[in-house]
Amino acid sequence: MENMSGFSFRSLTFMLFIALLVWSSSFHTCNARRGKHWRESRGNSASLAKKKGKNQGNSHQKHHNGVSKPKPPPQKAPSLPPAPKDDAPAPSPPKKSSTTFNVLDFGAKGDGKSDDTKAFQAAWAEACKVAASTMIVPAEYAFLVGPISFSGPYCQANIVFQLDGTIIAPTNSNAWGRGLFQWLDFTKLVGITIQGEGTIDGSGSVWWQDYPFEDPIDNESEFIVPLNNTAQQHPPMPVRSELSGKMPSIKPTALRFYGSFNVTVTGITIQNSPQCHLKFDNCIGVVVHDMRTSSPGDSPNTDGIHLQNSKDVLIHSTDLACGDDCVSIQTGCSNVYIHSVNCGPGHGISIGGLGKDNTKACVSNITVRDVVMHGTMTGVRIKTWQGGSGSVQGVLFSNIQVSEVQLPIVIDQFYCDKSKCKNQTSAVALSGITYEKIRGTYTVKPVHFACSDALPCMDVSLTTIELQPQKEQYHLYDPFCWQTFGELTTPTMPPISCLQIGKPSSNRPQSDHDTC
Repeated sequence: MENMSGFSFRSLTFMLFIALLVWSSSFHTCNARRGKHWRESRGNSASLAKKKGKNQGNSHQKHHNGVSKPKPPPQKAPSLPPAPKDDAPAPSPPKKSSTTFNVLDFGAKGDGKSDDTKAFQAAWAEACKVAASTMIVPAEYAFLVGPISFSGPYCQANIVFQLDGTIIAPTNSNAWGRGLFQWLDFTKLVGITIQGEGTIDGSGSVWWQDYPFEDPIDNESEFIVPLNNTAQQHPPMPVRSELSGKMPSIKPTALRFYGSFNVTVTGITIQNSPQCHLKFDNCIGVVVHDMRTSSPGDSPNTDGIHLQNSKDVLIHSTDLACGDDCVSIQTGCSNVYIHSVNCGPGHGISIGGLGKDNTKACVSNITVRDVVMHGTMTGVRIKTWQGGSGSVQGVLFSNIQVSEVQLPIVIDQFYCDKSKCKNQTSAVALSGITYEKIRGTYTVKPVHFACSDALPCMDVSLTTIELQPQKEQYHLYDPFCWQTFGELTTPTMPPISCLQIGKPSSNRPQSDHDTC
């Protein structure tokens, strides 16, 4: 019994020892797994740690006694914005308005002395990008601006050039190089408007001083002979500054529009232009109203408004004072309507000269009515050069009031702006010319019709012509007609008996050379 009990005790002790070893091995294995799980939990989510209590946290520390604590995961560095690329555009300066561009905001001084050309160019460059934008030339400033082009064709439509200040042309010859044909030039635009109460001053007197040596003369001046047989004297021009130097022989137009559609000019004044004040070339849809031109009557070749190759033109409610034609209508013009215009001083309203240097000229559908002319050289006139071709047809001059006009009604197919021109047989064909309600006073000759021998004027109609001589300071002439055919629908004053009634008996038919 004793032996058995000893054996049993030893066996039990041995079994307990084996069990203790097995238990100890399981404890270490579990301990290692829990440590691995801890590290993964800390790495995956910080929120899991918040859910665990303090006791569980302490037990983890106890399990890892003697073992280095796991390092906390590295924190990410705060993200920085990407560095700008070298080719990224610089931010644009803030603008007061996205559609309004004042030249003062682009560096213009407006003191009448500093050159503001670059400021105008910069303002236009921005306005050009925005449809229906407005470029502002503010009131109470005078801007000295050299030759400049406000050009398309990539500008947006319907830009407004708001002119309330004064723009002055430079008088230094260096600004013009060898000579330019334009000063302020608007090219290839759609819906361009110039408006406001401002002034464009061409500083023309420095250009006019070489007259009459370098400028052409008007052909009709040969009929104007003072009774004392002395030639007309031109008043002295201002003395040229020695600092400015002689101006180029090519004289610029003050304001020109070329190749543009739907052009409007209103409100402004253009004065003292070196040559033409306002010109439209290759334009369609032109409206000019409530504006004025102003230059002395003896300023050479300073047409008020010059039209060339332009269609659908309306000019009204305008005052035109200049040294040449108040309105000049050149080749390529059609559908022109002029009314409610005051003209004088100047050379009246003229179609031509056409056909110069044997060129072809085409003019049609021209209406001029409700016009007042005072002190002009001619009233309503058509003038063509010998040797030209093409035609003028469908012209109406109606309700023209003339006062002290030297030659109120003129057709001259022998026009020549120099001392002598070559005689040529070909001519621009004239037909369908109507004069009605031409009233007032003249000082030299009431009517002068000089038509081509080879191609007489046809369908010339005269109605209610009432012209009386006044101020006998010039030699007076009777009405003159040459190769002019048409009709007198009412008696005229004075009688115009020289007009041949009907059509010419031997008039040659128009050829392709004549038709347009």
